Amino acid sequence: MSRIGKAEIKLPDKVEVKQDSTVIKVKGPLGELQTPIFAGLSLKSEGGIVKLERSSEEQNVVALHGLTRALLMNSVKGVTAGWEKNLEITGVGYRAAKRGEDLVMNLGYSHEVVYKAPKGIKIEVIEQVKIKISGIDKQLVGQVAADIRSKRPPEPYKGKGIKYNDEFIKRKAGKTGKK
Repeated sequence: MSRIGKAEIKLPDKVEVKQDSTVIKVKGPLGELQTPIFAGLSLKSEGGIVKLERSSEEQNVVALHGLTRALLMNSVKGVTAGWEKNLEITGVGYRAAKRGEDLVMNLGYSHEVVYKAPKGIKIEVIEQVKIKISGIDKQLVGQVAADIRSKRPPEPYKGKGIKYNDEFIKRKAGKTGKK
C-alpha cells in the first residue's frame, strides 16, 4: 500500500479541483495547473478533502498512486503559495541584470549570456549577484533554475559560478608545485 498515495489532501480556501479524462485541473488564487492522472486511478472529492483511489493492486498502479498524489499536492501548493528558487553568483565581475523580461548575465565569457524566461516564470535580480525565480509550477521553476545554473556551474577550486542558495560546493586543493 502506498503510504503517500493514500494520504488525503486538504484543500485551502479558494482552491478548486476537477478531474477530466486524463488530467486533474487545480485552480487557485495564483492561477491554474494541470496534473496528469494515470489509468487505474480516480479522484474522490468530499468537501474540502481530496483523495486518490486506485482500481487494482498492480505494481505500476501502486507506484503511480503515490506519484500522482505528490504531483497533485505540488499543484495545490503552487496555486496557493507558489514556488521559488534562489541562485547566487560568485566571482569577480560576475553579475546579473534584468533587461525587459530577459535575464542578462556577465559570467566571465567574452559575451553576455541572455536567458529568456518562459511564460509563467518571474525572475528577479537582487543586488546583481542574487537571482530569485518564482512561479506556480514546481517542475518549471526547478528547470529554469537548473538552466540558468548550467550557464556557469560552480567550479571546485575557487567556487566561481552560479550556485543554488543552499548548495554546498566541495572545494579542492590546488597544485602544490615542485620541491
